[in-house]
Amino acid sequence: MKKRLWPIMIGLFVLVLAACGKTGNEVEEVKEDDIPKSIDAELEVQETANVGEAVPLKVTVTQGDEKVADADEVEFEIWEEENKEDSEMIKSKNNKDGTYEAEKSFDTDGVYIVQVHVTARGLHTMPKKTVTVGEGTADEEGDHDHGEHAEHSEHDQHDGDDHDEHQHAEGFSMHFMEPKNVEAGKKIELMAHLELENKPMEAARVRFEIWNDGSDKHEFVDAKESQAGEYTGHYEFKESGKYKVQVHVENDEGLHEHEEHEIEVK
Repeated sequence: MKKRLWPIMIGLFVLVLAACGKTGNEVEEVKEDDIPKSIDAELEVQETANVGEAVPLKVTVTQGDEKVADADEVEFEIWEEENKEDSEMIKSKNNKDGTYEAEKSFDTDGVYIVQVHVTARGLHTMPKKTVTVGEGTADEEGDHDHGEHAEHSEHDQHDGDDHDEHQHAEGFSMHFMEPKNVEAGKKIELMAHLELENKPMEAARVRFEIWNDGSDKHEFVDAKESQAGEYTGHYEFKESGKYKVQVHVENDEGLHEHEEHEIEVK
């Protein structure tokens, strides 16, 4: 009797192992399919322009082979080189075909940075390009003066307080998602997107410093990385008024960046 049972037991054991292996593979395949594809944004901006010329700004947003026509937010940020604190945000027009457009005319000669901020399907990307307007800053005398000015500026930056005039390290980008319709007594989400060398900056240490001009008290909120390059925290403003929010970013390679913003609380 026992001899007859052995083949049956061995057969059942083999079937169980096969079923377990199959189930494991199915789970692995589902997990792989669930991973969202990254979004890509192809920014199109002409390299040179005349003063006063209307410059078209266009970005094509895709996810894999699919054109993304339902982006949550697409904005163009523009600033003169080395003067990001005076940047301008321009909302785009959604053409409903995966492309988003706007235009900008420049009043003075200079070198300008155009960066597009794209938020779509829970993901974010922010490529940028450079536009030289009019004479730009390319003459030799200008370059010489600029070099001397840069040396003095660097010296002054080390000697003085570098809060509002802070310049980001090369290759680093930050986009603070300014919260809308903030009300006192209601908790809100603070979010910042970070990139380094055109890739999401991961494993950074990010803190939101919050204060208003009428108080010496500064509060800090530690952010968590909710997904690659995206850092979030939560805060409740107790009273209405204008508040400053400074985003601090550090990593193990010695990078230390910060950027200040203002929020109005009703």
